[in-house]
This record gives sequence, structure tokens and C-alpha cells, in this order.
Amino acid sequence: MNTTSRANFLPEPRFVPLRPALQEHLTKVGQAISPENFLSICDEMLLKVLKDTFDRISADEGSVWLLDQEKKHLVATYNSGPNSDKIVGFTHPLSEGIISLVVASENAFIENQVYKNKSHSAALNKKLGKTTYAMIAVPLYFLNQVRGVISCVQLLEVLVEEGHAAPVGKTPPGFSPQDLNAVQTASAVIRDLIDYRLLGTAVGWNRH
Repeated sequence: MNTTSRANFLPEPRFVPLRPALQEHLTKVGQAISPENFLSICDEMLLKVLKDTFDRISADEGSVWLLDQEKKHLVATYNSGPNSDKIVGFTHPLSEGIISLVVASENAFIENQVYKNKSHSAALNKKLGKTTYAMIAVPLYFLNQVRGVISCVQLLEVLVEEGHAAPVGKTPPGFSPQDLNAVQTASAVIRDLIDYRLLGTAVGWNRH
């Protein structure tokens, strides 16, 4: 059997005139998705992809941040860690912090000892009583637009004396480029799963 042949599927001509109407509908659907209702479009398999990825790269916390309707804040809509009750619903201004830079630039970010980075916002750290040692943040796309960020962190106790931060206790292993690739792959899978679900709903093609 030749497994190197390529399937070549072309657009169905009967569907081409319907494309503008479908695109208009999906645009409205995208505008209607908010931090409050985002989890309702995420099935168990999608959340499992996220959780398994965060566990595999030894992240203490992993979160999905979604842009609010006004596009002025990122809101934590999902968290995989033990502090999810404190993190979910947390609102982060789009004018500050690394995750906001990821949305603006649409570029992924990875850094160890990120607590030394001047762009890092410590607002959530203060709420948790922890310090972020390592961070990965990647753009989250669906329906052809950046809609938020997937981030994960390794946490550390840090003692600040006379303006200098020093780690306390065991230092986390940090993240590697392979870990970044794993989160980017998860983001792409989640994008495709969400797009498939919303497209299937639009045309009445739902899984049973």
C-alpha cells in the first residue's frame, strides 16, 4: 500500500455562494463569545488536552485568558491548578504585563526567572502569595482572530530584601523550548476543536 499519496479535496461548487453568509454568521458568533460563556464551547476533550499539556511540562498552574467584550482586559476563564478558585475571574488590564504583550504582538513568550523581567505584572502573584519563576504564554486563536492567551507558570517563594529578590526553597526546573512547542501545539489543537464545533453548529452538523 502506498501511504505517501495525498488526498486532494476541492471546494464544493454548490457551497461557494453560501460562503459570505457563513462567514457573517461565524463573525457574529465570535463576537458573542465572552469570558463568561467561553467554557460552554469547550468540551471535556479540549480541557483534557490543556490539562495533560500543563502536567507534562511540570507547570504548577495553567490558564486560559480571554479578551473581554471591550478588549480592554484579559480575564482568566480556566485554570488547571490548585488555586483555580482564586485565579478564574481574575481581570488583567490589557495595558500591562507579559500576557498583554503576547496578545498585542501575537508572538509566543518563554522565560525562566521571569520575576526579574520589568514587564512582568505581579498583581496575580500578590493575590496568590507566590512568585512566578518561569512562564510560557502563547496566543489563543479561533475563528481567524487572536482571542486571548494560554499561559502556564512554575511558582517559587521569593524573598525581597532592600529591593533585591532572592529565591527561597527549591528552584523549579524551568521551561524549555520543547515545553513552549508543546503549549503552542495544544493551542493549535484547541483552535481547531473550537472552530470545528462552531462550524458544525452553524451548519447543523453536530456530533452525537
